[in-house]
Amino acid sequence: MALFDFIKTELIDIVEWLDQTGDTMVYRFQRHDNEIKNGAQLIVRPGQAAVFVDQGEIADVFPPGRYELTTENLPVLSTLRGWKYGFNSPFKAEVYFVATKVFTDLKWGTKNPIMLRDPEFGPVRLRAFGTYAVRVSEPAKFIAQIVGTNGVFTTDGISDQVRNFMVSRFTEALGEGKIPALDLAANFSELGQAVKTVIGPEVGEYGLEVTTFLVENISLPEEVEKALDKRTSMGVIGNLGAYSQFQAANAMEQAAKNPGGGAGEGMGLGLGFGMAQQMANAFNQNPAGAATAGGPPPLPGAAQFYVALGGTQAGPFGMDALRGHVAGGQLTPDTLVWQQGMAAWTPASQVEALRPLFGAGPPPLPTA
Repeated sequence: MALFDFIKTELIDIVEWLDQTGDTMVYRFQRHDNEIKNGAQLIVRPGQAAVFVDQGEIADVFPPGRYELTTENLPVLSTLRGWKYGFNSPFKAEVYFVATKVFTDLKWGTKNPIMLRDPEFGPVRLRAFGTYAVRVSEPAKFIAQIVGTNGVFTTDGISDQVRNFMVSRFTEALGEGKIPALDLAANFSELGQAVKTVIGPEVGEYGLEVTTFLVENISLPEEVEKALDKRTSMGVIGNLGAYSQFQAANAMEQAAKNPGGGAGEGMGLGLGFGMAQQMANAFNQNPAGAATAGGPPPLPGAAQFYVALGGTQAGPFGMDALRGHVAGGQLTPDTLVWQQGMAAWTPASQVEALRPLFGAGPPPLPTA
């Protein structure tokens, strides 16, 4: 130490700490040879506490305020030193300033997934994360249990230990609560309060208090989330048979608007109708309104025909649906059809009941 600094230290005796970091929890006041004069001024600002340590033993603790250091307000230190009649010379003691403010926005999270048995999905793996806030509630105990002889102690020094407590207690609360995964978001506050209550006595052993514990997110594995997205999409679509009917009706409408389309377009539409029919049959939903499992049979006398559309069997269709196919260009005189009682697939123009769909035309020209 330079001579000027030494003289300055000897002449000025104000013991105080101004924190410029925001995350420092404990700061040991730096003095030359730890000497403090009789009558020195101790300034403890709001959100601080000053702890005197003499030869490794906790002595006096000062809350916020301004103090003149004498034997009268250093009773424990005076007893330890045996100052029965006061002192006039500098004395040695370590002074630790402890920040008692609330340290906010500290992070916690699960390093590994939590294995749980969900009532709806069965065994699942969950991850969770959030924030918490902590403060030093008992400065002397905090220094004795955690800080030790560290000259500067920040929130990084406790975050790992406190986080381990939190994750362990959160896992227990989640398992005991038996809350379905899809209902967890509605119980974040209850889970946070439960963890805060349980963890209180444990961190209290270190002179700490957890003032806030927030659960921000609980997530399922990515594969499960994708499956849930698909399930949600199916729920939005609703009845798949009705959706197939809607798609088929749109295709017919577009075909009617373009009667001169190429054969490739007609084949594509025919495949579309065939796929829609197969989907509807798979879900016991007939888009043409034919009889289904558990549904009523067709009206007596109502003609029902299967149609070969684009090489795929579709139907059965009633006469109204067949007229729509004719208008859209999918059903032509050469299209193969079949109904109950027919021996084989037959061109539509050769079926008596279907000839009126194509209108009257001139006979073929006589051959020479």
